[in-house]
Amino acid sequence: MPYPETAEGFMIKDQKKWQEFEKKEFKLKPFEDRDVDIAIEVCGVCASDLHTINGGWGEAPMPLCVGHEVVGKAIKVGKEVKTIKVGDRVGVGAQIQADLTCNNCKADQENYCPNAVDTYGAEYKDGTLSQGGYASHIRAHEYFTFKIPENISSAIAAPMMCAGLTVYSPLVRLGAGPGKKIAIVGLGGLGHYAVLWAVALGAEVTVLSHTPAKKDDALKMGAKHFVVTNEEKWFEPLAFNFDFILNTADAMHKFNMKNYLSTLKVMGRFHTVGFGDEPIPTLMAQDFAPNGCYLGASHIGNRPEMLAMLELASKQEIKSWIEEIPISEKGCAEAVRRVSENDVKYRFVLTNFDAQFGKRS
Repeated sequence: MPYPETAEGFMIKDQKKWQEFEKKEFKLKPFEDRDVDIAIEVCGVCASDLHTINGGWGEAPMPLCVGHEVVGKAIKVGKEVKTIKVGDRVGVGAQIQADLTCNNCKADQENYCPNAVDTYGAEYKDGTLSQGGYASHIRAHEYFTFKIPENISSAIAAPMMCAGLTVYSPLVRLGAGPGKKIAIVGLGGLGHYAVLWAVALGAEVTVLSHTPAKKDDALKMGAKHFVVTNEEKWFEPLAFNFDFILNTADAMHKFNMKNYLSTLKVMGRFHTVGFGDEPIPTLMAQDFAPNGCYLGASHIGNRPEMLAMLELASKQEIKSWIEEIPISEKGCAEAVRRVSENDVKYRFVLTNFDAQFGKRS
């Protein structure tokens, strides 16, 4: 039974065989009045996809189609949809539904809704499993569907839907702007966006990296300074220097956290969006005392932040640094394998969906 009851996607059946994608049909949730059906054009490849299919974040329901950096064309809209019309080019990120009635949702904190539904691997109220964007179609709630500005190409926009928002949200919530000194730890898919956004917002940016290999790229992105954290006593000249640190690396278990915390100003924050497979280092309460600093984390971002991020990218013509791979069993496998090997500058985008799924609009 084809669309609109089902879609087709590249799916994993076993977390032990996480590179073995197979094109399969899957059920779409029942269409509701605020839903938007999207014929997918491109989909970014997120480290979350890898951590989910390889079991790094625990068991996941199988078979599963991952992908939550989706851009495509709206081909059907519910009767109560106000912000999207058929034919619009739209994007969907890592969240696809929320109750929109709880206190968090009413306060524009829908990304912390207790009834949130992730774009893949989560159950809808009818029991249907959400499936992601390595697929022909996706059915999304209007509130989590965003028009893409005309001057941002689909492939450039796709990774912004998750990676871009994941770092934009804490940057603005922590006050990135003129006069602020910010450190970005890690220059990967998340980190490169953190640098691009922080610079665009007017902050002075330092990249902290364990290797000097990406220094030239960091400076091209607008960073003012680049510090190699494998060098002895790298942190000493930076004592009490940063308003906050945004960690984008999923390797906190390897960090000497006291060294990082020592570079924060009084009441500064070490904020992480890099979620690894290992526990973070043990810390003593007194490790936070020398500068009264804080440690925290966040989960994606909200709708107003997504809209503001896309507007910033459009106005300042900010471009994602991407590599494109045509979608197929082989292409999906190559993408997740290379993400696992950190062999990408700086985000993969799966393309050529028409070749696999045909014209769908």
